[in-house]
Amino acid sequence: MRANMHKRQILALSAAILAASCWQVPAAVAADAPAWMHAAASAPPGHYDEKTKAVLLYAEDVTTVGSDGKIKGVERRAYRILRPEGRVYAKAEAFVGGDTKVGSMRAWCIPAQGKDFEVKDKDAAVDRSLGIENGILVSDFKVRTLQIPAGDPGNVVGYEIQYDSRPFVLEDGWDFQREIPVKEARYTLQMPSGWEYKAVWMNHPKMEPTTLGGNQWQWVVTDVPEVRWERNMPPFEGVVGRMVVAFLGPGAKWTNGFVSWDDMGKWQNGLVAGRRDPTSEISRKVAEINERRAAPQQKMRGIADFMQKDIRYVGIELGIGGWQPHTAGEVFTHRYGDCKDKATLMSSMLKLSGIDSYYLIINTERGAVTSATPPTKMFNHAILAIRLPDQLDDPEFQAIYNDPKLGRLLIFDPTDEKTSIGSLRGELQANYALLITPEGGQLIETPQLPSSYNGMQRAGKLTLDPQGTLRGHIEETLKGDFATYERYYQSGVPSSKDRVKRIEQEVSHSIGMFQITSASITNLDQNTLPFGYSYEFVAPSYAKPVGSLLAVRPAVMGRESSDLLETKEPRKFPVNFEGPRHDVDQFEITIPQGYVVDDLPPPVDLDYNFASYHSKIETAGNVLKYTRTLEIKELTVPLSQMEDLKKFYRVIAGDERNTAVLKPEAH
Repeated sequence: MRANMHKRQILALSAAILAASCWQVPAAVAADAPAWMHAAASAPPGHYDEKTKAVLLYAEDVTTVGSDGKIKGVERRAYRILRPEGRVYAKAEAFVGGDTKVGSMRAWCIPAQGKDFEVKDKDAAVDRSLGIENGILVSDFKVRTLQIPAGDPGNVVGYEIQYDSRPFVLEDGWDFQREIPVKEARYTLQMPSGWEYKAVWMNHPKMEPTTLGGNQWQWVVTDVPEVRWERNMPPFEGVVGRMVVAFLGPGAKWTNGFVSWDDMGKWQNGLVAGRRDPTSEISRKVAEINERRAAPQQKMRGIADFMQKDIRYVGIELGIGGWQPHTAGEVFTHRYGDCKDKATLMSSMLKLSGIDSYYLIINTERGAVTSATPPTKMFNHAILAIRLPDQLDDPEFQAIYNDPKLGRLLIFDPTDEKTSIGSLRGELQANYALLITPEGGQLIETPQLPSSYNGMQRAGKLTLDPQGTLRGHIEETLKGDFATYERYYQSGVPSSKDRVKRIEQEVSHSIGMFQITSASITNLDQNTLPFGYSYEFVAPSYAKPVGSLLAVRPAVMGRESSDLLETKEPRKFPVNFEGPRHDVDQFEITIPQGYVVDDLPPPVDLDYNFASYHSKIETAGNVLKYTRTLEIKELTVPLSQMEDLKKFYRVIAGDERNTAVLKPEAH
């Protein structure tokens, strides 16, 4: 499914393309910048810290809706560059393709010293495609860029873009908050007589517009603070201030903006009408898959296996094809498709097996859509909700949503080639998605799986010699996302040597000097079984001599602590975890002959609503036994618990550094 890419998001997507290009500086001619730019440039400069690279002095968006549903838009921006890093704003970018065409582009610079100059649209760079990555083969999204020379600190740069569009749905999003401060932003809406609008505000108090007469309104916000990136913060689109406005014409209601999630569901359902109809080839394949599978869960697993192994992920997103799937027959014949294509074919195959299923559209960044999000195209992925027969009770089917009307729905992502049916990646858990049925749509919250279905279990049998060398065997068992990510990684490496590098990379995070002497992988291609690493290593000087004593760290492998809260600036956003998980480490270290334990670290017991951590070290004869567990229980930690989370990680970091002390045995 085509992502709902706002201009700010596409700007980030295009950065790599633009940075890799060798730009010819466009010809600039002396010409006065427009009055609106000079008015913005003459405003008091304001006070900003050393991390602020630029300020958006003025942003104006003018949207004119025609009675035929066509939209004319004007976009104006004026930036003051504060630091060299702010030069990235010295360009105008227009995003074209599908339903949008650019009429004209003009840009100007008001230097701190000297005369104004202008760059005209004839100097615009050649259009460059966006999104040709991550399996997208063809896309009609393009970026047209007009570079503005002299984007130096102290200068003011700005541009004006005029565009025409015929959107598939009559709605717009006004993104007035950015990663830099905004002094003033305006949104002006002009609609035909008899038309209405519905505006919903996100992450900002609702503001009423000024009526300009003639069915024209204007909204203005001032002094909007920047949103600075923080590690593990919610997605940008889930925290910035934004207004979503739906345009409501007197006729053709299916093309109007969405007033409710039910409206959006009906629109989506119209796009997929007839797309799941099976062909004779699909019917034969389903009969072949189900030949030796009698139970519904067996049929579901067989079809899921076919989708994961035989249907490649390839996206061809042109025009409405960014939203509308290809037919099941096309996907089956070509053996490829994007997420909505794969969901379409799988739904068709399930129906032939007597199993109903429904489209579920979702954003792969948990938090981009919340229960408070207004109906809008903020989803970027399509998966399935599979209706389970009443009598079916399979303990491996955990990703279940209980719908009051449809019953138990198993949530499954046919695009994910490495996650078995019954499970669900962490980013898709406890996430909001639009369930689409023939009757319409409803926003639901996907299930959160038990933490035991995701994580790593690590067990080590190790021996320490009197010189401090540690050697032995480690077994790692990975489940859930841990297994999925490793399977994706290892499936793409060219040789066994490269596979060992992955193990070496992980060991290096815990041990400074070591050598892997043997290694193997288990269940690489068996998604229904835990993935495994098994390896032996030698680590010279692992234990440190302190006079006649030896200090050995019992937490041999793994890092559960984090420094994400060790910053000078106070945290502004909650902390998001990737998903629930449960990790277990168990290490047995045989100590050198002639040594006994002199001192052991204390046990650790931490219990919070969001996570728990427990560790202990015991002795059994000449063996040190270290055990620890970490469980992530809630996926978001609010700002009110940042001190608890910081303490949580600091205590874990101390436990991971603690040493047991060995002394020579007395004779």
